Amino acid sequence: MNASTIPLDALNAEVVAIFRNVGFSAAQAAALARGIVAGERDGCKSHGIYRIAGCLRTLKAGKVVPDAEPVLADTDGAIVRIDAKGGFANLAFVRGLPEFVSRTRALGMAALVVNDCTHFSALWPEIEDITAHGLAGLAMCPSYATVAPAGGIRPLLGTNPFAFGWPRRDAPPYVFDFATSVVARGEIELFRRAGDPLPDGWAIDADGNPTDDPDAALAGAMLPFGGHKGSAIATMIELLAGAMIGDFTSDEALDFLGSTAIAPRHGELILAFDPSRFAGGRGDPLARGERFIAAIADQGARLPGQRRHAARARSLAHGIKLTPAERAELDRLRRDGLDAVD
Repeated sequence: MNASTIPLDALNAEVVAIFRNVGFSAAQAAALARGIVAGERDGCKSHGIYRIAGCLRTLKAGKVVPDAEPVLADTDGAIVRIDAKGGFANLAFVRGLPEFVSRTRALGMAALVVNDCTHFSALWPEIEDITAHGLAGLAMCPSYATVAPAGGIRPLLGTNPFAFGWPRRDAPPYVFDFATSVVARGEIELFRRAGDPLPDGWAIDADGNPTDDPDAALAGAMLPFGGHKGSAIATMIELLAGAMIGDFTSDEALDFLGSTAIAPRHGELILAFDPSRFAGGRGDPLARGERFIAAIADQGARLPGQRRHAARARSLAHGIKLTPAERAELDRLRRDGLDAVD
């Protein structure tokens, strides 16, 4: 059987239907589908339809509220706080964004704190929502303990993604989004599914020995990128987006969940900056940023996000290619619902 192609709106409708069929509210389903389809659209399979089964497992385990209505706290100042009420983070971000942008405009910078959320999605769609308003942004969150600190032998840190975006007037924003582990955990799952060995330096087994076996890696620990440097950044994220906002660190999240087979529960911290307010009249920050970004490209260096935007252009023009296995997975999840997952 050959690969099939599906338009983005049709794939979005299928993903929404899967979530609605198992009891997610219309708002939750729409926000979840938006993130998953963005992963497929932008060529990031580890955050695409592969994630649907994990969302359903999380619901089946009773660890997410499918009809949660996020509540925006009555705060002033630079901190905008939204309680996800045990639902996925996606809808909480959507509901908090307007006030977050407004507060950033008023103060020059602001923080969006999302508490009590379940999280699985990539951060770049959120960052792009911020840069679309002409703002720069940072986003970060813990996960659950699957990464050993540099020099350690046991999981303590999460994959702890970190993303940054800079707005550009006549080009896609400059955005990076990466796990502070060598790779996202979803990448190791994809290697396991394919029956392929892992590259060297990705993981250790349960005894702390280097391994290229995906199963042994999932039973052991992943490694931080860049050794002690990645370990330090991951620790910063635990402190800022866990301890500081009154939410789970990655080891606490794992204790709460008892499993890495479902989506992690924690909080998220997102910062936004108004470049014009920070510049204070000392030139045009976007024009100066553009000069600097152009200098990088003029050397032939690849800018973060270039492959993602190229994949997006192909998807918008021609639709998304699904393998036979992916097509069968969508059909199975829509037909069987929670019965399709362990």
